[in-house]
Order: sequence, then structure tokens, then C-alpha cells
Amino acid sequence: MANERKTESLVRSHFEKFNDIIHIEEQISENAQVNKLLKSASKKGSGIGRPEFLITFIGNSDLLIVIECKADITKHESFSKDKYSEFSVDGVLLYSSYLSKDFDVLGIAVSGETKQQLKVSHFLQLKGERKPITIFGDKLLTANDYLDGYLKSPEKFRQDYNSLLAFTKFLNDTLHSYKILESQRSLLISCILIALENKAFKAAYPLFGSTSPTDSPEEKKKKIENASKELSSYLVDTVSNELKNANIKGDKLENLNVQFSFIRTDTSLSTKVDVLKNLISDIDKNINSFIRTHEYFDVLGQLYIEFLRYANSDKGLGIVLTPPHITELFSDLAQVNKNSIAYDNCAGTGGFLISAMKNMVEDAKGDQEKIKDIKKNQLIGVEYQAHIFALAVSNMYIHQDGKTNITNGSCFDDEIISEAKNKKPTVGFLNPPYKSDKKKDTDELEFVLNNMECLVDGAKCIAIVPMQSSLAQSGKVFELKKKLLEKHTLEAVLSMPDELFFNSNVGVVSCIMVFTAHKPHPKNKETFFGYFKNDGFVKRKVQGRIDFYGRWPQIKEEWLTSYQNRKSKPGFSINKCVSAKDEWCAEAYMETDYSKLSKAQFLKTLKSFVFINELYLKQNGANSSS
Repeated sequence: MANERKTESLVRSHFEKFNDIIHIEEQISENAQVNKLLKSASKKGSGIGRPEFLITFIGNSDLLIVIECKADITKHESFSKDKYSEFSVDGVLLYSSYLSKDFDVLGIAVSGETKQQLKVSHFLQLKGERKPITIFGDKLLTANDYLDGYLKSPEKFRQDYNSLLAFTKFLNDTLHSYKILESQRSLLISCILIALENKAFKAAYPLFGSTSPTDSPEEKKKKIENASKELSSYLVDTVSNELKNANIKGDKLENLNVQFSFIRTDTSLSTKVDVLKNLISDIDKNINSFIRTHEYFDVLGQLYIEFLRYANSDKGLGIVLTPPHITELFSDLAQVNKNSIAYDNCAGTGGFLISAMKNMVEDAKGDQEKIKDIKKNQLIGVEYQAHIFALAVSNMYIHQDGKTNITNGSCFDDEIISEAKNKKPTVGFLNPPYKSDKKKDTDELEFVLNNMECLVDGAKCIAIVPMQSSLAQSGKVFELKKKLLEKHTLEAVLSMPDELFFNSNVGVVSCIMVFTAHKPHPKNKETFFGYFKNDGFVKRKVQGRIDFYGRWPQIKEEWLTSYQNRKSKPGFSINKCVSAKDEWCAEAYMETDYSKLSKAQFLKTLKSFVFINELYLKQNGANSSS
């Protein structure tokens, strides 16, 4: 006869090995909120729900593990998943549906009486989510593996990212109320994030403005007034010293000090101590925690994009920062690995370099010497705008190095070109400034040519540019297209979603161009054209354009597979021989996908044409009769 106690014993002995980081409870919890949620969660339809195990993490109160056991492996999961008292999967999903109202829940269903026959299923249901998703595998893992997998799951990232966007809206409103200029808001945040890396600063800042009960009212007022100026100066001085210790010197350090200097004199920051203290505390709680969990993400770039949504003070400069999911796509398209050397001549806030760093570090597989070399020598960037350069350096600093290879200047300067060439970059990435004045501004394709000039032979260059750059059949842009093909090979052009830059308040329809550097385009070479218009992102009023339904990972995989295998698919992609005089876009050559056309759709379209024709004849009867 099946004995469920044996199953419970196996689970208990497995998790007891991790008592240093978890707290194990059985059926009833010491947490009143957990018991309240389970009050009506009985598997039989009424009464209190009593899971076999409830596990919490000592260092993370957000995640709750709930476990349901069955001795008989045939009672692991029902087809309908609604036989809660009979099957372990059904039961754990029931508990998860109740507990996920206030917790992120990892539900584990376990069936079997021996280690050899044990059957395990895992489900993650985040707080407020209606549906759980299958996660991990079919074996019990260590407590650390569960925590790490949860924190780094796409679902958790989406949840945390949405929270970050919500905080950004709050932060922007707060800074606006303090009259802090839009152009200075990201700089202030980057300054605070760098300072928080300093343990002494993190321990000391909450103490500024503290008074003693024995102080007179005048003494208290004076202490608070002095504390405001002292804290703002302490913040800037800490950052300057941190950057100096990180081997940033000379003009580069001086430029950064100039960018952060407004903090010392800003009225709100230097005269109201609680304003700056509260900002530092809020940023530590809401942004630093995100960075610690999601290590290689261009947080400052995302904040800058969000601030542009409300102000867009840099639209005239042509600054359009690349959405994070596209910077990640670039690294995957280029197949960046631990030996790659990445170069971005229009670095912005460093988004492409951070995405490249992520792929490089992952490929290094824990080799700390290699990871150190990657961050020190294999990430190269140039940024012209001084305040954006400060954000890029800050961003790279927050990600533990790489900042010394970011240069403030023009990528067309001979000295900068020579310096970049000497580092022998094997991969080029760029999103060039978009022209606001067609006659005076440097063309986007000139930046592409400049990037490839610095790359080694055979290197891949990937650029995202306005679609009009690919369509030109005369004039300056046409001549640049000819020059590109004379020197380099056009491997692919991918048409991007029309509203890709919606969050930057810029209506630019764009495409991604992929080149092989220093290999002239062969006459009969077929270029891959992808109609990659749907990335799964949707617009939401507060968050902007986001991956609300979690579709992007699957869509990205489809895009990469299509590109890597050069697959032609009606309505999606095609391979075509092109020259400079041709349009470089999928729309010009793609075959219509008739497989998706139903009889009902065909008749509906036909009727609409008949209706329009009849309406036209009615309105223009006299002319049509003649």
C-alpha cells in the first residue's frame, strides 16, 4: 500500500541540507499572511489548505515554495488539473493560485516513494499573475539553484522591469517637483549609483542632518542646513574619488566632474537634506536592487529613455537610444563570445557594450581572469555628447569595469580612429545619431563606414539606421550605399517594428543592416532580407512599449534561426541579389504568404472592393457613364 509519509520524508531530507538559507514549515506557517491566504484553500473545497511543506528564504521574503506530495506516481497529474485532493500537481497549483495573491510562488509537485522513481514538476506563479509557468526540470534542486533560477527567470525579469518603469515614472515626477532639469536627472541618478558602490558613503549618508535631543532649535536648524551642503558635496567628492581609483584621469575625469558639479549647487539638493537623502534611499532600494539581480542591463539607458518620454529635450540632437531587447539581439546576431572585441562608435549610454559584455562573460564560464580581461580590454566605445558620455562611463562603472575604454569625442577624429584600430575590434555595433537637418548633419551611413574602418578584416558590423537609408537610389545616400558595397559585404537587412522607438518619442521607421567588414560585396551574393515587424511588444499608457505578454524570447529565437539559416519564408523573409541602386528592404522583394488567406477573408476583401467601386460610381455617375 502506498505510503505518502515516505515521499514526505524524501522531500524533508532533501531540503534540510539547506537550513542555513531556508526555513521549512509543514502544513501551517508562522507567517499570519500565509495562513490567511490558505484559509479557504482546502483541496476538498472548504476549509483551510494544508500543503505538505512551506519553504521561505531567509534572505528573500518575496519567494515562497509550496510543496504537495503523493506516494503513487500515477497520481502525479490529472488531465484536467482540477482533482486537487487526488493529484500532487493539481493540489500544488491550487495552493499556488491562493498564495500568489501576495507572494511569488514556486509550486513543487512530488510523487513516488523512492529516489529512483521520484517524479517532480515545478511551476512558477508570480505575485498577481493568473497563470503559472513550467520551470526548471524533473528533479529536486538545491535551494540556491531555486533562488537563482527564480531571480533570473524571464518572468521575474518582466515583473521587476515593470516595477522599475513604474518607479521611473515616480522618480521623474519627484525630480520635476524639485525643479531638477531633465538633462540632469539621469546624471544625478548615475552619480548616486556610483556613490552607493562605496561602503563608507552607504553607511554615512543616512546620518547627515542628525541632531541631538540636547540641541537648541537654532543648533538643530544650523546642523540641518549645513548637512544639506555637506551631503551634496560628499556625494560628488565620493564619485570623483571612485572614478579616480578606477584609473579614470586627466581630461576624462575633469569632464565627468564638470557634468556632476550641478549637484553641489542645485537649490533642492544642497539646501534640503531630506530631499537628497530620500532620493539616495529610494534609488538604492528600487534601482540598485534591480541591478544586483539583473546584472547586465543598461539601467541608465532605460532611465534616460523614460525621461525622454516625458521631456524629450534631446530630440533635436538625434539621440535615439536603442531598446534593451534590440541591443541583446545585436550580440546574438553577431554571435559574440569571450574572445570578441566589441566597438561602438556612437556608444550612447553603453547599451550595446553591456549586452556584449553579458554574452562574453557567460561564454567565459566562470574564468575570472578572462572575465577581468573582457571588462578591461574588450569593450570599446566613443560618445560625442558630454552628458551622455558621463552616463556611459557611469554605466560601465556600475557593471564593474570597461569604463576606461569609453572616449568622449568625435569618432571621425584621426586620433580616435587610430586608437580604436589598435585594439583590433572584431565586432562593430552602432545606432548613429539620426539626422534632423538633411543637408548639414552627418549621414547615418557615414557612421557605419566609420565603424567598419576600425574593425579587423572579416569582422561583423551591425547597425540600426532609418529605413530611408536603405531605400535611396540617388544623391548622397546612394553614393554611400555604393561605397559600402565596394568595401564591405551586405549580409542582411532586417525591417524593424514601425514603433520601435516609441519610448524615445521618435517616429523613425528603422532597419538593421549586417555587414562583413573589408570584403567587397560579391556580384552574385544573395543578401538575406527579414520582415521582422512584430517583436511582440505592445504599448501601455504608463510603461510605454513593453513585452507585456512575454512573447519576445520566442520571437527572438525565430528571428535568429531564420537569419542564421538564411531561410526564405513567404511573408517573413527572402534572399535576393542586390546592388546599390536597389532598395535594401524585405518589403521590396517579399512573396505574399497566401497560406494564411482564408476563403472568408478573400470574400470579405472582394466585397469591400465591390462596395467601394459602387460608391465611386454613384458619386461620379455622370463621368463614368461617358
